[in-house]
Parts: sequence; C-alpha cells; structure tokens
Amino acid sequence: MARIELEMMVQVPPEACYALALNVQAHLASTLQTGERVVAGPADGQLKLGDVVTWEARHLGIRQRLTVRISAATPPHHFRDEMVRGAFRTLRHDHYFEAVPGGTRVRDIFEFSSPLGFVGRWFDKLFLKRYLTRFLRARNAMLKQQLEQNR
Repeated sequence: MARIELEMMVQVPPEACYALALNVQAHLASTLQTGERVVAGPADGQLKLGDVVTWEARHLGIRQRLTVRISAATPPHHFRDEMVRGAFRTLRHDHYFEAVPGGTRVRDIFEFSSPLGFVGRWFDKLFLKRYLTRFLRARNAMLKQQLEQNR
C-alpha cells in the first residue's frame, strides 16, 4: 500500500478546518481542476459520520467515479473517508486537525493501492503517488486560502 503524508499550518481554529474539510461545496471548489461533481449522496452542506457520497471527476484523462464513506469522526480533530467503490483496490484518507499556537496543524494521511497487483505496486510508487500528492497539495492550498480569507 502506498502512503502520502502532507502537513500544513492554517491560521484558524481546528473547528473551522474540520467543518470546511467536510463541506461538499468547499470540496467541489477545491477540485475544479478535475471537474469533480456529486453523482450520488449528499450534494451540499456538511458530510457527517456514516454519509456515503459518490464523486465523479476526470483523473489522468479518464472520467472516474469514487464512492466513499465517512467511516470515522472525532470532531473537530479527525475524520476518515474510505472507498466503498472505485478504481482503487483500497483507499483510506485520514484528516487530522491539531490546535497549535496561532492556528491549526492540518495533516493528511492518504493510503491507497491500485488493483493491478505487482504491476500496480510499481505504478503506485512511480507515477500515481506523485500525481495524487500534487492533487492533494493543490486541494489543500485552496482550502487554506478559503479558511484564511474568511477569518
């Protein structure tokens, strides 16, 4: 399984970070580059523990669908979304929000594996991990901008 760990500092409290990270409209705004949209499940407002949503987006030139469930939540410090159905063998994304002087340390731990067995492990390490790291960094930068503009 491949693993991506990202961290950023945001100058707002954890509660604001947590709420925005679970907001459907904020998610869509942070993924404009892939044309993401909701095709099933909550299409607006806040996601919560147990919610299942299917996103459709263009990644690597291919329109794909990914269904995820909010499988763990400890507001305002952590939540996890996990793939229920999609192109990966496994996909798990943990979001952590830690209060620190001056704001919040936001950490993402994104674990995934492609369904291609041995070949997939090489593909994950050589290509997919870089692509997903860039995607997550761009998404986080948009969320950070939104949070800090609205404080």
